[in-house]
Amino acid sequence: MAEDRRLRAVVSLAQAMAAAHTPREFWRAAALGACDALAGSFAALSVWERELGRLKVLVNAGERTAEEEEFPESETYAVNRFPEITEFLHEQWAGGGEPEAWVETADGPAASGRGYRHPASPPAHEVLWGRVAALRRRRRGCCVVAPIVLHGRAWGELYVARPVGAPVFDRDDADFATVLASVVAAGIAQAERLEEVRKLAFTDPLTGLANRRAVDIRLDEAVERHRVDGSVVSLVVCDLNGLKRVNDTHGHAVGDRLLERFGSVLSLCGAMLPGALAARLGGDEFCLVTIGPSADDVVRVADELCLRATELELGEGVACGVASTGDAIGEVRSARRLFRLADAAQYRAKAAHSPKPVVAGRDGSVIALADAPPRAHQDRRRFRDVRPEDAEEPWSEP
Repeated sequence: MAEDRRLRAVVSLAQAMAAAHTPREFWRAAALGACDALAGSFAALSVWERELGRLKVLVNAGERTAEEEEFPESETYAVNRFPEITEFLHEQWAGGGEPEAWVETADGPAASGRGYRHPASPPAHEVLWGRVAALRRRRRGCCVVAPIVLHGRAWGELYVARPVGAPVFDRDDADFATVLASVVAAGIAQAERLEEVRKLAFTDPLTGLANRRAVDIRLDEAVERHRVDGSVVSLVVCDLNGLKRVNDTHGHAVGDRLLERFGSVLSLCGAMLPGALAARLGGDEFCLVTIGPSADDVVRVADELCLRATELELGEGVACGVASTGDAIGEVRSARRLFRLADAAQYRAKAAHSPKPVVAGRDGSVIALADAPPRAHQDRRRFRDVRPEDAEEPWSEP
């Protein structure tokens, strides 16, 4: 009967982690699932930040004390206070052993035994100011700690506690905690794979910036928010000048370095605008998408971007167009409208060899150009104006 219950708990834990859509949801699901499976009152998930020599708490779940936040920003513990994780890595795992959970109580380490108390637990005087002190301070009677091993390395730990007066975790509980930690590790690995797929789907591989797909999603969301609450949405479209000459003269490898360098400049300038998305749309075309900053702030950053682009080695500056709902550009009911305006502004900047951005609504010809039918300007390089499903729609906004 107990085995059936634990099997169901493992399945429930795996399903809860798989249903999570964000890292925080995943951490909470892992901690709560383990807490329920072990009949605990509190659980935490921590990651070992090797370079900083500390355990960082990702989530506190269950019955928390006043000092415990659910998702703490700065709850960390130096590993020298809780040395079991490093000792586990170097003395047990590296020696070919298997991960094992161990139990501590408010009175000190639990009875020893394989799979119950970690063989490398620190001396009692060290324990008293480590986990035992924490148990006493938070009025918990005992805890079980299970190392989480990922890709052959100690990743962090799963911690589950019971209140004062509850039965102390036994050897079977410690063994089961080890199983739960391995399930959590498998969930973390799966989440990492999904995150990698997501990054590949929404990231430009050359520059590391967002790609067109990410821009489409962000801009659609931004325009919808603008329609709901009037938030200012801005789009800066950039065309890197001279890339073809660099490719023809110095080779595509040098051209790629120029693209990467400009991508870094775009990222730097985008950081001046809270929440801005910096993206490469393809070829020599880039953009910034913002929601919230004023049109004047966006234009100032676009000015800075143009200036920095002129300082790039081998580059010839950038043609930059800006369209913002904070300017007098008329009603913006779709992302396509904003794209057309920013593209038309960029076209004006390109044609005039402008060292500064051209801004829709501040240059009187931009809106007319954006609204003109295609045949009226056959020679202009049309921006990737619409997605395939919209290709049959007319140029002007319906």
